[in-house]
Amino acid sequence: MNRDEFIKKVDAKLKLIRNEKNFTQDKMAEVIGISKKTLVQIEKERSTLGWTGAVAVCSIFKHSEVLQMTFGGDPQDIILSLAFSNHENSYEATLGGKVWWRDVEKTDKYRIQQNIISKHYRILDRQDRRICSSFEIEYLKKRLEEL
Repeated sequence: MNRDEFIKKVDAKLKLIRNEKNFTQDKMAEVIGISKKTLVQIEKERSTLGWTGAVAVCSIFKHSEVLQMTFGGDPQDIILSLAFSNHENSYEATLGGKVWWRDVEKTDKYRIQQNIISKHYRILDRQDRRICSSFEIEYLKKRLEEL
């Protein structure tokens, strides 16, 4: 997945997210910081949120079931991987990948998982804390060796 694909997915789900929250177009436009006219154009597939708008929507509505189903969980990991290429963070706790993830490789202390929807990868430790994430499996395999 690249930024353009990510933006297209968020654009396509914007109306569903709005309906999920029972927002009017006026309320949704206000919440995400765009005009109602722009929102209407996006919902009619004539315009786009762009990178910043898509990130804002995912941040504001990160608990949306529509977004969870679209990206296979919280889209934050995908956003960080797209923004920084290969993302390393402060060992955030995860749920261990029981729903949206499959194990790709394991060691005695760490494992690489791949999201079944977005196809991005992450390394978790024994406590299911995220060490890093990337769309590049070779980068994560190298990091796994370093760990």
